Amino acid sequence: MTALVIEPHGPGWFSHSLSTGRCGTVDQPDMKRSFVLVSVVTAAAAVVLHSVPARAQVPSPLAGIWTLNKALSEVQRDVGFNVNWLPPPSGDDQSRGSNAGGRGRRGSTGRGGNGGSAAPFSARPESYEDARRVQLLTAEVRNPPVRLMVVDTPAAITITNELGQSRTLHPDGKQESIDVQGVPISVTTNRDGDRVVVTYHVEQDRELRYTFSRSASPSQLVVDVQFVERGAGDKARHVYQPGVEAAAPTATGAGTAPPSSNQHPPDTFDQRPGAELSGLKSLGIVVEDLSAQAIACGLNHDSIENALSKRLTDGGFAVRKNSDEDTYVYANVMTTSVSDGTCVSRYDVFLYTHATAKLSYRDQSVLVQVSLMHRGGIGSSASTAHAAAVVRGLQNYVDLVVTQIHDANK
Repeated sequence: MTALVIEPHGPGWFSHSLSTGRCGTVDQPDMKRSFVLVSVVTAAAAVVLHSVPARAQVPSPLAGIWTLNKALSEVQRDVGFNVNWLPPPSGDDQSRGSNAGGRGRRGSTGRGGNGGSAAPFSARPESYEDARRVQLLTAEVRNPPVRLMVVDTPAAITITNELGQSRTLHPDGKQESIDVQGVPISVTTNRDGDRVVVTYHVEQDRELRYTFSRSASPSQLVVDVQFVERGAGDKARHVYQPGVEAAAPTATGAGTAPPSSNQHPPDTFDQRPGAELSGLKSLGIVVEDLSAQAIACGLNHDSIENALSKRLTDGGFAVRKNSDEDTYVYANVMTTSVSDGTCVSRYDVFLYTHATAKLSYRDQSVLVQVSLMHRGGIGSSASTAHAAAVVRGLQNYVDLVVTQIHDANK
């Protein structure tokens, strides 16, 4: 007799097989019952196969390999979080500090906001990890990956850059912790239709929001980024076009020129996080000359230099004062005062070094100044307390430099 066996074969899929065997002599009623059973089962199978839709997963519009189109992208060089003015700006007025330059007074002033009554100087409390999160995530926005490979499944989204660094996110709306260069960062991922919204919780009242979307014509992966602070903030847009993986190298054959004996293998370098700080034991320190307004607000060049030098010495470094040779700490303070006598200062600490580099527009290597680290802030206070507050802020930033160098040398 012949029997039809129906077995489940994964969700939404079925397989069937016919098994045939000799059952001996049977009477006509048994044959009828067998025929009826087979007919019923066959009909049921047909109904099931017809009524259950195939559950093949719909491909994600974000999945694929994407290459950055710099011409279509929109990223301001100084995009980032606002500097925390004190007192805080009123209304919608926002103020931002911009990076000061190196030695030679190449700095630029920040864009001022409306003031208010003077308040005791205090900066946003920021731990070493907070500072690193701001630094790492801001750098990713300003210098986005050149290539992305996106693998998108219902349970997880994995994004890999051209360096092979991967980040796996779970679009369930729950906060999770990921590791970026040794720094833990809380992140929440949600789906909004075909879009994916990733929110990095940088520090208190500061978030970095990525929105991934796909345009069909032309085919593009559009990544909109916003620094969210007090409900607003800077924006950037990274536009990626479909790309393909680089072809694997093939063996030299007919029609392929063998490599020249003059060619040199590509230079290798230490890619570990913080490798540029490893081995630092001696640092110079340069404090930029103060303006007349800074002196009027109680600031003193030698006091600042001595206070910062002591922080470096206590951190175990040999310190060279007023030296910008090799690697050095550069401190710059720009001060102004408002009509009620309140002093306002922008203060920055840089860690600079020198290196030779091959620039795209030069045919040989040149000596360049490299900024390894930068922290800066703005604060306001009465003139009687301003100097101490600025020195305290500079010391905190030098402490961050010391801590980061120590971490790199562990």
